[in-house]
Amino acid sequence: MTEPHSRDQIADHIAAELGHSFDGEILAGGHYVPLVRDGRTVYLSGQVPRVGTTVVVTGRVGDAVSLDTAREGAQICALRSLALLRRALGSLDAVEKVLRVGVFVQCTADFTQQSEVADAASDLLHRVFGEAGVHVRTAVGVYALPKNATVEVEMTVVTTHAA
Repeated sequence: MTEPHSRDQIADHIAAELGHSFDGEILAGGHYVPLVRDGRTVYLSGQVPRVGTTVVVTGRVGDAVSLDTAREGAQICALRSLALLRRALGSLDAVEKVLRVGVFVQCTADFTQQSEVADAASDLLHRVFGEAGVHVRTAVGVYALPKNATVEVEMTVVTTHAA
């Protein structure tokens, strides 16, 4: 198999490596939208590791969930965000720069590796976008997340052209 070259192909390749597809509809669960575009800036709502209708990584890191499983959850969250961007922009090639990523990790009080969980999402974005995927980031531990998700990722990007 040839190596993927476009950002869209790279994202699809990573999703396939994880054994997931994000081709189906990605629904918002309330009175909000999954992303808002203001000129060239796109703000994405937090994404949990949901594939289809199932949150596939749940529980608290440091208790029932391992660091590696939490990292996979962060990758799924990032891939959901990329799927939303692709639908809104037509292609991930329309992303000029990933500006900011926020990562929330449901964890025990003594778990201190939130940044290692977040690194999985950051590494994925770098793999897809190259240097344009390097961003500022916040990684925090929280007591609970929606649907008992282990991790939630939000991001802000700038596009190559205004809406």
